[in-house]
Amino acid sequence: MADDVRVESGPMGPVVHPPDPDEAVVLHLEADRRPKGAPDPALDLARRLARRTRATVVCARCRPVFPAALEDAQEAYGYSRAWGPVVVTGRRTGAGLAAALLVRLRDLGAEPPRGAVLVSALLDLTLQAPSLLFNSAADPAFDVTELRRQAARYAAGRPLTDPLLSPLYANLHGLPPIQLLVAGTDPLLDDSLSLAARAARSGVAVDLHVRPDTAALNAELIPVMADFIAAQAP
Repeated sequence: MADDVRVESGPMGPVVHPPDPDEAVVLHLEADRRPKGAPDPALDLARRLARRTRATVVCARCRPVFPAALEDAQEAYGYSRAWGPVVVTGRRTGAGLAAALLVRLRDLGAEPPRGAVLVSALLDLTLQAPSLLFNSAADPAFDVTELRRQAARYAAGRPLTDPLLSPLYANLHGLPPIQLLVAGTDPLLDDSLSLAARAARSGVAVDLHVRPDTAALNAELIPVMADFIAAQAP
């Protein structure tokens, strides 16, 4: 069966068009290094979201170092706004970048996105959360030592507690609604729980979903994200 979405190259990365688009736009951020020729999970997610939400999905390719990544994200946001109202999404480091973008735009007094969806978010580059120890022991594929090296490379010598590197340390007042999706077995679980608590205390609308494990999270990911996106950018 022919694919029902259209993917074109854009100045910020691939743009996924649904067959019957509405005005909503999803800006999906990635800041992970991916081996050349490896499958692109972000593009698969973008296709599924476009089908489910009828939103145009911009898959921004951001440089994997700070502050260039945040500059790229901000440029991609400006590009996406030309298509319609924007909801920002990201996974792991991309989710941390999405949260940092919300803080940057708020501090600049810029028009914010309608909301953000953060999946298994890496929000604290100091990597001191208890869940990193407890949950990584049950996930042999999760390498905390390598994650620390990646965090140091991304920070490029800046303090890891900089709020634009680790949004968990940011002032969260005035941010748009945030959805947090995470598995209870995720080594990054505590990042999402901590941000949810701090955001709620700051008056930010928070939609937190914790699923038992990664399989359960992935099974519900697209419909839960789509419902939130539809609510924020109807």
